[in-house]
Amino acid sequence: MGVAKAWRFSLTPAAAKLALLHNGYNNGEKQVLSLKSSATATTATTITKTTSSLSQRKQTVSWSWSLVCGLMLFGLGLISLFTGHVASDLEWYSQRLVKNTLYYSKLNGNGREAIDVWKSKYSKFYYGCSQRGPRYAPAVKERASNGYLLIATSGGLNQQRTGITDAVVVARILNATLVVPELDHHSYWKDDSDFIHIFDVDWFMSYLAKDVTIVRRVPEKVMRNMDKPPYTMRVPRKSEPEYYIEQVLPILLRRRVVQLTKFDYRLSSNLDDELQKLRCRVNYHALKFTKSIHELGQKLVMRMRRMEKRFIAVHLRFEPDMLAFSGCYYGGGDKERYEFAEIRKRWATLPDLNAEEERKRGKCPLTPHEVGLMLRALGFANDTYLYVASGEIYGGDETLRPLRELFPNFYTKEMLANEELKPFLPFSSRLAAIDYIVSDESDVFVTNNNGNMAKILAGRRRYMGHKRTIRPNAKRLSALFMARDQMDWDTFAKKVKSCQKGFMGDPDEMKPGRGEFHEFPETCVCEKPFKDIAKSNDGNLLTAGKTKSTYSVENPGEKARHMSMKRKIGKDRISVGDNEDDEIFAD
Repeated sequence: MGVAKAWRFSLTPAAAKLALLHNGYNNGEKQVLSLKSSATATTATTITKTTSSLSQRKQTVSWSWSLVCGLMLFGLGLISLFTGHVASDLEWYSQRLVKNTLYYSKLNGNGREAIDVWKSKYSKFYYGCSQRGPRYAPAVKERASNGYLLIATSGGLNQQRTGITDAVVVARILNATLVVPELDHHSYWKDDSDFIHIFDVDWFMSYLAKDVTIVRRVPEKVMRNMDKPPYTMRVPRKSEPEYYIEQVLPILLRRRVVQLTKFDYRLSSNLDDELQKLRCRVNYHALKFTKSIHELGQKLVMRMRRMEKRFIAVHLRFEPDMLAFSGCYYGGGDKERYEFAEIRKRWATLPDLNAEEERKRGKCPLTPHEVGLMLRALGFANDTYLYVASGEIYGGDETLRPLRELFPNFYTKEMLANEELKPFLPFSSRLAAIDYIVSDESDVFVTNNNGNMAKILAGRRRYMGHKRTIRPNAKRLSALFMARDQMDWDTFAKKVKSCQKGFMGDPDEMKPGRGEFHEFPETCVCEKPFKDIAKSNDGNLLTAGKTKSTYSVENPGEKARHMSMKRKIGKDRISVGDNEDDEIFAD
């Protein structure tokens, strides 16, 4: 059909031109003969023969060109027939090769056209993949295990979440029975919530039953038969699996029960693929919030959506503890310096920091005003709806006022749920869980530091379809904000867009050695096969931007189908600080 269309389209005009050309020569011949009719018979005969000969030659040339054109068009028809089947394939693969520009995609009459800041056009090429491999060994039964592993987590909600995730992996490495982890009751937030108050413990145990045997507590019989209390130890930060096998396993076999304390970031970021996928199954599937937390979080999402179809969630992280930990200064004079110095005393090993140098290094969180300026410069309009996920903002309403002026449609959990929020108010971790849900469901998530909630949610949003996650390039933006009074708005906006290239949550930002696995879970992010993308474009299968229901991790055949397309970015990772106090600040 493609060939036939090509012939019809191309030969019809060509034949018309040839016929017109042929008629032109014949008319010319008749005119010559009529004008020369009074000439002698010999001359007329000569002219007649000559013109006849020329006409024949031209006819021959015309038909020769017709044949050549026909052959060329036949070849083009074959090419069009072939490319008709593979054009979309070529288009898809070309998307993978083209170095896309995050903000400017094509030229038009007025200059460069900005891309959609709400969603990456490349997100539809990826999906979350954390299914078990065909050779994955089943979980060791409780009686056959090497002992019981107790875990005491540390920090706020999301820091503890990393500890719980890694605890399951460590139990798998040790062939141990994991006891439901104990949450931190003695940190800065003084939250006495237990695991069962925040997470659905039954779901947690059942979902991971094929990976690790989990029990609520060490059996009474085992405890009675122990000569000594459980052995307590703290492992170094970022320990390799070999460390647990060589240092922890012998003690576990000898004592039967071992407790690991302050368990946060105690496992290397670089593990083999099966263990990394186990991390993803724990973090993105097994750790489900309790019904009360989940329902309230979803209510807030629905209330935001009723007001506006799309909204941004901003994790300001401008609380006193975070600012004190950063060592930065925000112009509050001696009062601010004293307050931050008092808070810093809780971290005994924190060095004295130069506030100006820390800002130049990009270690200082942006102020709420600076976050607002960045978003407006990126192209978010004044009528955009903002959900602000935060605890106590340093400076209170006065600090938030410039952000409210830039984005009047400004909401928090306290504004959206007044009476419904009261049962959760005494518990900082439960409040953080509500912010987590709304931030996860938002169309765009904006972080303001590289803390635990920022990392965990950035990784989850990549796994769930690369939903837009904006991370300020604080190192470059800080200098720009200091000089913003020296330039007009258009120049400032252009420079902000330039600064933010590579910090917008696009798939190509997942590069070897970049950050923690919890933030960049590259092992668990795969490229979709072309056939699925083609169906997605037709609206028959997956569509870009969907989250939980989009990706199935239960089908054991998924790995075989997607292995050839899997995006393997690289295994070597750069550790982000090995100081004992690193990451202990608030979520």
